[in-house]
Amino acid sequence: MRCLSALLGVLLLLAGCATAPVDRPAAISQQDLEQHAALRSIVVDPLIAERILAMNPDRVTDADVRTALAKGPTPRIINVHGGIYPVHLVMESFARFLVGMGYPEAKIRHPGDGRLSYSPYESSAQIAGTLAWYYEHEAAMPMMVGHSQGGIQAVKVLYELDGAYGDRIQVWSPMTESAEERVTIVDPFTAKPRPVLGLTVGYVSVVGAGGLALFLPNQWSMANKLRAIPDTVEEFTGYSIGVDIIALDFSNPASDFKANGTAQVRNVQLPASYSHVTVAVTSHLARDRAMREWLNAYRPGEVNGEPAGQGSTDNALWAADVWFSIKRHWVLEAQKVIREQRALAAKQ
Repeated sequence: MRCLSALLGVLLLLAGCATAPVDRPAAISQQDLEQHAALRSIVVDPLIAERILAMNPDRVTDADVRTALAKGPTPRIINVHGGIYPVHLVMESFARFLVGMGYPEAKIRHPGDGRLSYSPYESSAQIAGTLAWYYEHEAAMPMMVGHSQGGIQAVKVLYELDGAYGDRIQVWSPMTESAEERVTIVDPFTAKPRPVLGLTVGYVSVVGAGGLALFLPNQWSMANKLRAIPDTVEEFTGYSIGVDIIALDFSNPASDFKANGTAQVRNVQLPASYSHVTVAVTSHLARDRAMREWLNAYRPGEVNGEPAGQGSTDNALWAADVWFSIKRHWVLEAQKVIREQRALAAKQ
């Protein structure tokens, strides 16, 4: 682990949720039915749907995940790794952690080449267009998790959606890895065309974002934007490490993330013992049953006790906090899809 940390550290330095009469819903047109194809294509067992609708997003158990959520509507997770090769291995470890905790692997892997994370050198407009494609085709809005320079890129995507880099964003197909000749999608819930520009992501988190990576040419434009989160995300969490030389973060409140407007922004400081380079190395945590129980019981702001497990507890606090938010937004997205499916069925 120390050798990997040292190697990746060098690479990073280089790369930088009586009753009134009920009106009968209006009949839905054939055109609307076709436009609601994404919602109609999602098949959920009625008993599973009932369980998901009854869930408290802030109290999701391991059984909820494995026997219900994983069998229902599931949003994509777009992981964005930091630096250059082989730093992507860090976020691959996080992806394997998610799978070990019960998240469907198919909703993490890229459908084209099977990779588990995106590069921070991919165009932010391309990632924004990919988010729109997934939303249109799968109904559940994807989430984003970024590490190091990948965290900067995740925030840059939010600015793309906010119009900071132009007034048009092309839809990008992950199936063909190419731009489509359109800048609008059919919203799966309204069945109406809408631009990619202005889409709102439910959940985004970043860890170790900033510092030396802002000196890279592809990130210069983010130097004065990184800490101000636009309205194109509902809930954003920024994680910092007590002393992070690479991110140039020294627990200064001035470096906290703040909302530009309506976004819910939370700042979480991780222990100074955490490494900027290996903070997302977490696959080992999901292999320990006692640790999985602790991770699933974790609640932000509550007394959670020390991480429990037979093996290494490295990076457990970060993993627990991110996993809590992922579960929360997974439930919220799934409930939204199921409710809309029922509303459509009632109109037929």
